[in-house]
Amino acid sequence: MTVSEDAVAAAFGRRTEPAEALAAEAEPIARACHAMAVRFHRGGKMIVFGNGAQATDAAHIAVEFVHPVIVGKRALPALSLAADPNALTGVTRRAGFEEIYAAGVRLMGAPADIAVGLSADGRCENVRRGLAAAHEMGLLTVALLGGDGGRIAGAPPIDHTLLIRADDPRVVKEISVTAYHILWELVHVFLEQPGVLEPEPGR
Repeated sequence: MTVSEDAVAAAFGRRTEPAEALAAEAEPIARACHAMAVRFHRGGKMIVFGNGAQATDAAHIAVEFVHPVIVGKRALPALSLAADPNALTGVTRRAGFEEIYAAGVRLMGAPADIAVGLSADGRCENVRRGLAAAHEMGLLTVALLGGDGGRIAGAPPIDHTLLIRADDPRVVKEISVTAYHILWELVHVFLEQPGVLEPEPGR
């Protein structure tokens, strides 16, 4: 191998292990998708939030659910709290940056809804507080995290945690896109089979 070939192989290698580790979590991912489908089936909506690149992902997720790119798939109600800079800066000025998503969840959320928080390293305090506020209100909470999951992964309010075990934020970003496309796809699989949409025990 040449130096350039080695570099290409190493670049792919950094992505293979975290992707395979996530794929090995098929059962927890399926449980998360089932729980999300139950909430949508009951008339709930999805509220998504994150910072930086994960704010972009939050908007991407909301669009995927509201405007399915696959013809014939059901549009589902979703919104990104990170998409409105006017609201974000207004809340930040009064309540502080750490409260921006908790404030949005309290205003926009209802017990039947789903809250999805994204963090590349699990150390975003505003995402943690947003998920905690969602839990207090009875929303289903889903966290898509990178690294070791940080403080968010250790927070008891999270119903479903999907962890991308990579320290490289580029790898986390890339695999996150695959992860939330899988969430979208499997939620629709469950919605297309209404007989399986009885809620899980305790939810």
